[in-house]
Formats: sequence, C-alpha cells, structure tokens
Amino acid sequence: MAFPKHIGISKSRYTLYRQCPKALWLRTYKPELCIIGDALQQRFQAGSAVGDLAKGLFGKFVEATSYDENGKLNLSKMLAETRKFIDSGTDVICEAAFKYEDGYCAVDILKKEGSGYAIYEVKSSTDADNEVYAQDVAYQKYILAHCGINVTGTYLVCINSDYVLDGELDIHKLFKIQDISEAVTQEYAIVENQVAEAKKMLAQEDVEPDEDLDAHCHKPYDCAFWKYCSRHLPEKSVFNLYRMNFGKKIEYYLHGVISFEQLKNETLNEKQQMQVNCTLNDTIYINKVEIAKFLYALSYPLYFLDFETMQPVVPEYQGTHPYQQIPFQYSLHYIEEEGGELMHKEFLGVSGEDPRRSIAESLCRDIPMDVCSTAYNKAFECTRLTELAESFPDLAEHLLNIRDHIIDLLVPFQSGWYYIPAMGGSFSIKSVLPALFPEDPELDYHNLAGSVHNGGEAMSIFPKIKDMTPEQQQAARKSLLEYCCLDTLAMVKVWQKLREVSQS
Repeated sequence: MAFPKHIGISKSRYTLYRQCPKALWLRTYKPELCIIGDALQQRFQAGSAVGDLAKGLFGKFVEATSYDENGKLNLSKMLAETRKFIDSGTDVICEAAFKYEDGYCAVDILKKEGSGYAIYEVKSSTDADNEVYAQDVAYQKYILAHCGINVTGTYLVCINSDYVLDGELDIHKLFKIQDISEAVTQEYAIVENQVAEAKKMLAQEDVEPDEDLDAHCHKPYDCAFWKYCSRHLPEKSVFNLYRMNFGKKIEYYLHGVISFEQLKNETLNEKQQMQVNCTLNDTIYINKVEIAKFLYALSYPLYFLDFETMQPVVPEYQGTHPYQQIPFQYSLHYIEEEGGELMHKEFLGVSGEDPRRSIAESLCRDIPMDVCSTAYNKAFECTRLTELAESFPDLAEHLLNIRDHIIDLLVPFQSGWYYIPAMGGSFSIKSVLPALFPEDPELDYHNLAGSVHNGGEAMSIFPKIKDMTPEQQQAARKSLLEYCCLDTLAMVKVWQKLREVSQS
C-alpha cells in the first residue's frame, strides 16, 4: 500500500513516533481522542513566545514563515522563501523550511557557518535533555542533508534558569546554547530506518498499532491519548495507587497485577494498603485521636489562605527569574472567635503590572502577626511568602511571621488519618472536597459560572486581561475572584468536616 501523500512526517510527528508509534497513528487517524491538558497548552504557548525572542540571538535575521488566506502555514511558499534566502547567502534564517519526499521540517534558527549551516533548536525548557531533543534535531539534519545542505553543527537553545531580570531583558543571558552534536550523531544513524517504519505503519490506515501501556506513556512527555489507551483498566487499578512512581506501576501492570483485588496481597506501604482495603470493602477510615490532636493546634482568630500565581517563562518583573511563581491573587476567609461569623477578604492585582508589592502590603494589612493561618499544601503558600519577604525587606518581618504560623490542612489526609475511597488515592483539595461533600453543588468547581474553574485557567487568563475590552476584563476578574474564593471556602468546609468527624 502506498504511503498516503496527504500525510507527511514533520519533526513533531517523528519525535511522537519515537516516543510511541501508536500515538502517531492515533494523532493521524483518530485525532478526536487527543486530550490536551492546560499544562500542555501552556507549554505550546510558552514555546511560541520563547521562539520569537530567540530569533534575535544572532543579530539581523530573515524569517521564512508564511500563511495562507485561512491562517494556515503555507509550506510551499516557505520552501520557496527558504531557497531564495539560501541562494542569496543569508546569514540567519528563522523557520527555514525543507522538504524531502514525505518528510518536512522548519528549523527554528538556521545560521550560516563556513561552507554550510548550523541548526539551532529552541526550547522553552530550562533543562537540556540531549537524548530527547537530539531526536528532533537529528530528524531536521536528515531532511536538510537530503536537500543538499551541509549541516556544520547542531545546537540546543534553552532557557537559563539562573538568569535574573535586572534592567532591560538580555536575551543573550536569558538563553544558553549547548552543542548536542554527539547525541544527534547517535540518533542520526537510525533516522532513516525510523522514518521508513513510521511510513509503513501510517500506510495501514485500518490497522491500529498494538502498543501496550508502558513507561513511554509518560516519558519523555505525558501522552495525550492515555485515557483512550487505558480504557481497558478497571475503575480502580494500580495506576490509582497513592504515591507510587509510574515506573513501579507499569512493572505491576506488565506482570498482570492490575486491579485492587490483585494488589491486596502485594507489599504496599501503609497508606496504599489502607487505600486498597477501604476501596475493596467500601469503608471509610477515620483516626479521631490524631485528627483531634491536629485540630487542637489551631487557634482563633483563624485564617484560611490561598494564592493564585502565574509563571512567566520570560521574566517580566525586576528581580525575577524564568518560571518564577508570581502571586497575583489571594482569597482569605477568617473567623475571629469560636462560633463567630465567617468573613472574607481578597486581593487581585492589575494585569500587566507587577503585583508583588501590592499583594505583599495587602497581606500585611489583612493578616495580623502571630495569628493562626491555614493553607492546603502549605509549602506553596510558604514559599511565596518567603519570596515576597526577600523582595521587600521592609515587609519581611510581617510576611515571615505569617509564614511561620501557617498550619497545613493537608496533613490529616496525607497522614492517612482520614480516607474515603472516593478520594481515589489523591489528597489534593480537588479530590478531597467532592469526596467529603459529594452532594453539595456550592462546592463543585464545575458549577462556577465564569471562565475559571482551576488553577491552570487562572494562571492563563490573568496576564491576558490587560488586552481585553472593559467588559471582558470585568467578567474575567469576576471569574478569578469567584474561583479563588471557592478555594478558601473549600478549606473552611474541610476544617468543619474534620471537627465534625473528630467529635462524632
């Protein structure tokens, strides 16, 4: 059967095939099964922004990117533009396009070096995973070599995590360049065979590859087809076990130990065994003594704090580094005394402005020193408070005092003192809340009317508000406030439930 002419092998398709052939087949013939989560979508967006910045690394450049009237990439025009630039001896070409048989690629940065050109692959990550990225670059080298280009070098351009913004953005310090020719050479030796195998597989449109679950499902990237490929698993399987690494879960799976019934006689840790037993017996485990001890450490006035943050890949504010968590919002529920009224305060920064000073000052106004505060998974809030204290020394004493008086509401669940099968082996508040209050629509994040239902959406929407119309800005801010408010209301409800079960 001839390889379908409408299906080509791009560098992304090649690397997807190298991770899992079935994933490429599904992406080609059953794309509707692909589930792209918020994290992956944000990675795509970050990659685009970083790629645009990196184009200026070597001074003046030309760009071969071209779109048709429908906004889709015009490959034919890109190929023609690239050839024109090369024929004229252009030094730096961005998105240089090449095609060989059914394969094609666009090189992020193609830089003239002596008698040929060097490939510079740009990634938004801070770590240089040579083995993974070498697959991408080796494929590009393969295509270019067959197009008559002498590839003189292969390089990886990544984000320098140690870079701190001080004055104007310096892209030469923001990026780090690494020669990955050794890893590329190893991968290059198998590219032609891998491409042939990929074509052979894709030619069989009616034959879905028989690829079982394995380590590649989450390595090097989480597969967007996991839900589809794992549909044969029982509702509660080894993959639901609490705090077992994926490699170990796969090991059990490949040995046929999959269901909780099969796992009950395996050597598990105490919490995993409790999870299995509670699930199989449909029972709830409550350690009233330990929960009571935990609650005794809480005192009035009692505060419930939750932050929302964004993570700019390229630092936007002075003194910050790539991917730094920037708090732009918090919600604060509090009760002054036993039996007192539940009250609420909140802060939401201005999109497009550095929110750190304002949020730090607001925290110092809203939370007195030496009071008891709670957070869910407090390491996150405590780290943000520490960072704010480092940035604003005049507020450090108060901010660190808040940090040092935070008690973690996660503890009773993570310690195994309270477990309900519906938690599914996860103790995040998004799992604990519906397990504790399955019939309460007020606590269902899906019922939020606005556009923000999780932290990923909050992180994504806040930076965009500055570019919205006034009406859109008002709606987005309302959505952010409602979402974050629910986070701390959820904490209050969890605390109340802990009190209830400890006294029953």
